[in-house]
Amino acid sequence: MEEIIFPNQIRMYRRVRGRSMQELADFLGVSLSAVSKIEKGYRRIDQEQLVRIAEFLDCPLQDIFVNESSSQPDVVQAWRREQERRNRVNERSGLKTLGAGLRYIRGQKNLTLADVADGAELTLSVYHRIEMGQREVSEDEISRIARALGYTNDELQKQIYDLDKAGVLEEFIQRTDARYRAVSGIKQGYPELPVVKPGVKHERADVILSVYGQPGDNGNIVVDKQAPLGTVSCLASTVNPASSYAVSLCSRRLGNLLPTRSVLVVDPSKMVGLGDLALMYVTDTEAKILSIREDIDGRLFGLMWNPEEKVEIPEDRITSLHRIVQILLP
Repeated sequence: MEEIIFPNQIRMYRRVRGRSMQELADFLGVSLSAVSKIEKGYRRIDQEQLVRIAEFLDCPLQDIFVNESSSQPDVVQAWRREQERRNRVNERSGLKTLGAGLRYIRGQKNLTLADVADGAELTLSVYHRIEMGQREVSEDEISRIARALGYTNDELQKQIYDLDKAGVLEEFIQRTDARYRAVSGIKQGYPELPVVKPGVKHERADVILSVYGQPGDNGNIVVDKQAPLGTVSCLASTVNPASSYAVSLCSRRLGNLLPTRSVLVVDPSKMVGLGDLALMYVTDTEAKILSIREDIDGRLFGLMWNPEEKVEIPEDRITSLHRIVQILLP
């Protein structure tokens, strides 16, 4: 069963119900120390334990999670610090190198995420997190992944080692760094994206992209490639000139988070990770702006705002999301 770590409101509900940590520990059959770590979001629990905690606290399962309306900023901040700590641990333990190696080899073999996930008997979202360096991998899982890529376990690890020694994976690791962030209920706006103001000179700001975007239904944006609004210059280092384009922000679904007519630079060739902003097309020309999140079962979903709305992302659509890589302010 997939285990999860998440920022939570377990302690708040336990106190409201007048229950002690020891009572919860006894109910779960774990130590007092384990409950403390669970409440701080430091310890992994599985779905069965999560359901039992909701039963013990007599609250809806979804209320355990920190969300957009959370009144516990200290919990969110603690989760951010913990996530940064895990990122450093993951970097030292080689998860980023492993993920970059898998992504490189998959690309060389012209396989999709779904191809490898299916061959390794993993869900698409779990394998996606492995390639992003966001999830530890068991010996059995790496063996199944190796088989899906046409290697033995030893051959795959040797191949990744050789790629790393040759410096081939450095670019892939750098791309992953910007996407490594917490995914549950961060209240303050956008993930860390390059934000550029017109008129400010930047090195290699020499890519000219066409800008599209008209208001669509329900806060969607119509991206009609036959009707450009103009062009915009952006950083060459952040986009793939062959596939990137820009979208004028004409949606009120973001509230006041960005000024109207900000320009979103979109690069479909870049993998979308947890916490990223992305466009998900509902028709050939109409798209929603989503913040990419993950539920307790490891499935990706999108979040829209103003009002808040959860948008399901089918697994066969994950790889077709268009990632927003840069924001140009008016």
